Amino acid sequence: MASEAVMLTVGEREVRVSSPSRVLWPELGITKLDLAKYLSEERVGPAFIAANGDRPVSLQRFPGGIDGEQFFSKNPPKGAPDYVRSVSVVYPSARTHPQLVLDEPAAVVWAAQMNTVVFHPWPSRAANTDNPDQLRIDLDPQPGTDFHDAIPAALELRKVLEEAGLEAFVKTSGNRGLHVFAPIEPTREFLDVRHAVIGAARELERRMPREVTTNWWKEERGERIFVDFNQANRDRTMAGAYSPRALPTATVSCPLEWSELENADPTAFTVLTIPDRLATTGDPWARFGDKPGTIDVLHGWWERDLANGLGELPFPPDYPKMPGEPPRVQPSRAKAPSTGSGTAD
Repeated sequence: MASEAVMLTVGEREVRVSSPSRVLWPELGITKLDLAKYLSEERVGPAFIAANGDRPVSLQRFPGGIDGEQFFSKNPPKGAPDYVRSVSVVYPSARTHPQLVLDEPAAVVWAAQMNTVVFHPWPSRAANTDNPDQLRIDLDPQPGTDFHDAIPAALELRKVLEEAGLEAFVKTSGNRGLHVFAPIEPTREFLDVRHAVIGAARELERRMPREVTTNWWKEERGERIFVDFNQANRDRTMAGAYSPRALPTATVSCPLEWSELENADPTAFTVLTIPDRLATTGDPWARFGDKPGTIDVLHGWWERDLANGLGELPFPPDYPKMPGEPPRVQPSRAKAPSTGSGTAD
């Protein structure tokens, strides 16, 4: 007997959705077909592609729903339709491999057919994968803080970026945090952009030392908002704008107007509510990319701090050892030097 399937019209294409009644979000009963319809909705699809299209993307897939097993797909799978393309990217290991690119809503629905729930786009375009055209800063609430503690940090970060000549945009992470983005000219490579992010993060930390931290080690962060500079690295991604999250409430990483931020409730932005929101308020990121800036000022701040003794910060543990990087040793486990006091760097 043929497996259950439906054909979904997406623009001028017909996309097959198998197992449409498979429940992905058990608490809400949201099915695979519901997800496909969300991504193909006449307002969601174009906004999703505007934010995430024409970029290498990793697909976070949940074959049995969000409570089951998951895995990431980066490479084009066998049988991908001809409207789903790929581009060669260089990973931190220096290995080169093709990675998926989504160019139209039908391709996004095809990814949902492959049980994709969360979409993770790169900050660079398919034609120039080595040079980001987005500066991204992740404001991550630590234990003892929450979404509302991240709001003042985001508002001050906006001022920091404006002083550096960049126009900032904000979105919910879909969970507890906030993502602040700025469009930039794609003229500098990933390490330069990472250093620009660190320059901005350190400036924010100086202004809000009790509320914000750049400490990589969790034991040193305290009850503050962590500015996750390592999300600026090559092959490090965040959930894209309008991407669902694999959380029980089916929340979405939702772009906001800055005027909305102080009263925003991240739990209100879900697969079920975003279509109506776009219909009534439009896309707050519709102008994103109209006026890209440069990272020159932020990179100058990085160089200033470097000259003042503030060096490189730790990279993720799966990265090769990087020039100037401090030892990747958790402070509480670092051996004390044989003479003197304190712990090793």
